[in-house]
Amino acid sequence: MDVAAADKLTSEAAAVLFYDRLFDIAPQMRAMFPDDMIEQRRKLMAMLAGVVKGLGNLEQVLPAAGALAKRHVSYGAKAEHYPVVGAALLWTLEKGLADGWTPEVADAWGTAYGTLSGYMISEAYGRSQAGE
Repeated sequence: MDVAAADKLTSEAAAVLFYDRLFDIAPQMRAMFPDDMIEQRRKLMAMLAGVVKGLGNLEQVLPAAGALAKRHVSYGAKAEHYPVVGAALLWTLEKGLADGWTPEVADAWGTAYGTLSGYMISEAYGRSQAGE
């Protein structure tokens, strides 16, 4: 198997893990997603890749994150969903990285998600909810 295929398989597996975990801990969120999750999983992984690449330049990432947050409102997303999504994401990363999931990596990912989700909440719902 070539590297690109291995990366794709890993990416798909991570997306499946993420959504399985999300729907396990927040089954009420399942109704917000399509029955066929193939495209949704692809979008998730593409978005995560873009965020990771842009972490060194948040000014590049934030406009797209704000637009995404506003679109999520129309899908029924609420500010209180962001911590649940974060928990599912961090759990997925922990499982996927295994021994590579060190306290430092966990802290870095937690900080990055907290910063990004806080910004997205403030863009979608106003600054008052971002601090809650």
